[in-house]
Amino acid sequence: MTTSAALPGVVRTERADELVAELRLAVGRGLPPDLTAHLAAECLLPHLGARDLLTGPQQTGDPECYRQHLLHAEPDGSFSLVALVWLPGQHTTVHDHLAWCATGVHLGEETERRYRLLPDGRTARLVATGDVVNPSGTVCGFAPPGDIHRVRNSGTGTAVSLHVYGADLARLGSSIRRVYHLPTEG
Repeated sequence: MTTSAALPGVVRTERADELVAELRLAVGRGLPPDLTAHLAAECLLPHLGARDLLTGPQQTGDPECYRQHLLHAEPDGSFSLVALVWLPGQHTTVHDHLAWCATGVHLGEETERRYRLLPDGRTARLVATGDVVNPSGTVCGFAPPGDIHRVRNSGTGTAVSLHVYGADLARLGSSIRRVYHLPTEG
């Protein structure tokens, strides 16, 4: 295990260090956001489910809400790697993101409900466009716009997912751009 120079006190496993190096190469290609997200997702895939990827504390949840463990923030701000830990039934708000994102389910199962924003007179409303169940080993990548969703742990045990964001979460704290409190359909 090593301590991240960019994040004092954050301990990463050797395998997590390998993943960060792979992500650095993928992100460093300078491709458009949607392609970068898909390349980052491909980097996550071979590491998901590996017992030597995360430390015990990095897989610990919080009974109040899902928990984010920042594993790495690239010094130039080009990407961050986090582990999100979800206890059964925990979920996000309906939200979108500041930048591209790649996710991979490391343990358990998550359900994602995707939305589309529609004008409705002077306001707007959200329409659900689909539900996706993501079991362990599933990856995806996306980039704004059109990334409005809500994620929840739909299983009976703890779920852990890895997220790579094209933003500096050490500085920003979160990848969420906007939380939606609009009427929803579906």
